[in-house]
Amino acid sequence: MSSRIEEEQQTVRQMIRLYCRRKEKNKSLCAACRELEEYACKRLSHCPFGEEKPTCRLCTVHCYKPQMKERMKEVMRYAGPRMLLYHPIAAVRHLWREYFSK
Repeated sequence: MSSRIEEEQQTVRQMIRLYCRRKEKNKSLCAACRELEEYACKRLSHCPFGEEKPTCRLCTVHCYKPQMKERMKEVMRYAGPRMLLYHPIAAVRHLWREYFSK
């Protein structure tokens, strides 16, 4: 079984790749999206809450630089609703943790 952080990293990767392919129409991950993916995964691996972390939207510690935070918001606005179609298990797991986990 994967750790909570690994699951979050996988979900973020899926969202960024979905955004890059569908919204930006890239066949492979562009440099900006690759940079965002690496940054997000690094931030998750250093999360002070570890396995007890809330979803980032509900977190009390905002660890992203303002520019990366805006970029991630843009990605999530686009990819979030589409995750149910492309990655339903990850989407439901994320929603469950956000609304029903304490």
